[in-house]
Amino acid sequence: MRIIVTGSIANDYIMSFPGHFSEHILPEKIAVLSVSFLVDSLRREPGGCAANIAYNLALLGDRPAVMATVGMDFEPDRARLAAVGVDTALIKAVPGESTASFFVSTDLDNRQIASFYIGAMGQAAAQSLRDQDPAGIGLVVISPNAPDAMVKLVDDCKALGLPYVYDPSQQIVRLDGEDLRAGIAGARCFVANEYEMELISEKTGLDLEAIRGLCPVVVVTHGEKGSVIYDGDRSYEIPIAAPRAVVDPTGVGDAYRTAIVYGLVHGLPWDQAGRVGALSATYALESLGTQAHAYSIDDFLARYAQNFGAVPEALRALLTHKEP
Repeated sequence: MRIIVTGSIANDYIMSFPGHFSEHILPEKIAVLSVSFLVDSLRREPGGCAANIAYNLALLGDRPAVMATVGMDFEPDRARLAAVGVDTALIKAVPGESTASFFVSTDLDNRQIASFYIGAMGQAAAQSLRDQDPAGIGLVVISPNAPDAMVKLVDDCKALGLPYVYDPSQQIVRLDGEDLRAGIAGARCFVANEYEMELISEKTGLDLEAIRGLCPVVVVTHGEKGSVIYDGDRSYEIPIAAPRAVVDPTGVGDAYRTAIVYGLVHGLPWDQAGRVGALSATYALESLGTQAHAYSIDDFLARYAQNFGAVPEALRALLTHKEP
């Protein structure tokens, strides 16, 4: 069944700050915050949540479709995504606009400060899932996008009866509490990191237990402490996969989320899906840029075994497309 990943496609401008943000932000002066950080490197990389998730799904052997709006500058990246197995037919170029841009600075603690220019993504609400054949769609991913587009996509999924993963992430601050609650309540799975969970709670009044009552599967990531997957009354604590090098945390969360989508589509047990996500995240962490990493399935399986023990035969068969 077809996976449609909606959300941002962006040019990422990745900067490194050779210090610690925490040493320069005074909590008692937060109301008059005014700081500037001199960075020592700048690199442009392809990015965006939808493109990142789809790229990582393609590495695992799926062929996801991305539905997003981009600028006229996107065509080289369209060809690159198509070459790795991403269906780009639903990516619409908007005349006269540039592709969205993400500006992020990372300090020595891998803490990040970022800004996002919406660009062509501002036209995303012009697209609709109602223009697609719902019978051929197995799962929709609603990742950070123009806020009005995210609200519309939730409505489309509910009207068409399509299961979806809800991942508001960076757009939590731009969505109101009722829209966030509606997105969570209709989702097959809701994903957030621990900081985003606090923001969700403030905006909706929902704590973790209340969210678990609204959504069958809730995933909370905790950075270097791993993640927890809540499935009904059960929970699964997922450890990280040890990195060979820590290069850049940008896109790590998107790489992890890939395996949640993969697990839902292919019926993986959550303890296995979570570990696939942890390893996918580590590959992203080891590269500068959100789509700079690559691996063979044999290498992926070998590192899975190194980190988590013997690879379950059903998982091996799924990734290698061979009978167990």
